Amino acid sequence: MRKTQIKKRRIRRKKRAFRTRSKLTGTEDRPRLCVTRTSRHIYALLANDTTGKTITSASTLSPEIKDEISNKNKTEQAKIVGKLIAERAKKTNIKKVIFDRHGFKFIGRVKALADGAREAGLKF
Repeated sequence: MRKTQIKKRRIRRKKRAFRTRSKLTGTEDRPRLCVTRTSRHIYALLANDTTGKTITSASTLSPEIKDEISNKNKTEQAKIVGKLIAERAKKTNIKKVIFDRHGFKFIGRVKALADGAREAGLKF
């Protein structure tokens, strides 16, 4: 891909993220589950936008799942991260969240993370 194509793709994603982010706000009762992905890793965090604090986070770099995600493809790793973020949310008595895909399309790894979180008990 050319640099201009990559730049345009990033700009389009940022526009989508800004558009959806203006409509979504996480509260203490229902925080925002923000998903970010890179070419190697996937990150998820629960944010309370009223106080501007991160409640908890999980990623493929988390030490608890390091052994579990080795020898798995990125989609399977994302599902494991979704389960981990749901477990951490349960520890802080959070059952419902608002899903913010951060401008990424709801396919592949983003969808796998959402499915993993739903399987572990989060509702959104």
